[in-house]
Amino acid sequence: MSSDELLILEQFNKNINRLIIPSKTILLYEGKIADTLYLIRKGTLRLFFYNEGKDVTFQFFFEGDFVASFDSLYKRQPSLFSLESIESAEVIAIKREDFYNLLEQIPALRKVYEEKLIDRFHVYQQLFLSRIKNTPAQRYEELLKEYPYIIQRVPQHYIASYLGITPVSLSRIRNRR
Repeated sequence: MSSDELLILEQFNKNINRLIIPSKTILLYEGKIADTLYLIRKGTLRLFFYNEGKDVTFQFFFEGDFVASFDSLYKRQPSLFSLESIESAEVIAIKREDFYNLLEQIPALRKVYEEKLIDRFHVYQQLFLSRIKNTPAQRYEELLKEYPYIIQRVPQHYIASYLGITPVSLSRIRNRR
């Protein structure tokens, strides 16, 4: 490793915080401007918003995922949703300014970040199409295929919300399997 690379690595380590987050902790509130990017080392987080008083989950995140309200982080606008830990989590947190500085200095980090953004876009595209063309049972099967461990880690009411159905409907779907 060159001295420049060591300096960048040292700066990277100075700019990150390793956090242990209890379950059911809100990391970003809807309407607030995101100023932190999280990398999940252990645990599960979800993005959600309120619609007519109902809590609507629209994405889950697990180990290895980068999480933020990317639109809010990038554009400095209020977030359209909240970020919450579902189970206790260990994350690496980095402030917006530090992160964008590091992206300029570390091309490999920029590449990983861009790949993660493209992956997230793909997930949103698949979710959008699934909501249009698939039944709730088909959406549930897709979810299990993508995250086979989700049933052990995420409460049923969050899974039902994600699928756009009630917990009772989810229970019926699960009983038919």
